[in-house]
Amino acid sequence: MSQPVSRFLHPFDVARHPSLEPEVKRAILARWASDRSAVAGKPALRKPPGVRRAIPVDDVFAALRSLDGQPGAGEATRQ
Repeated sequence: MSQPVSRFLHPFDVARHPSLEPEVKRAILARWASDRSAVAGKPALRKPPGVRRAIPVDDVFAALRSLDGQPGAGEATRQ
């Protein structure tokens, strides 16, 4: 991937990126969903390396669902 992952501010920035292959989008979002990105003491939040603000894990899952075209997948809360 030619662009650093840290340039994405929100999971839907990844999911909607026009030039990333679906497999790359899934890999990035799976990394964000991983417990390795969990915020200590706040298991519902993820803060991947290079991302400025913590993101609700539900937003990450919604972005992943959007790649499958599942209903309600575009409904996520931005903070």
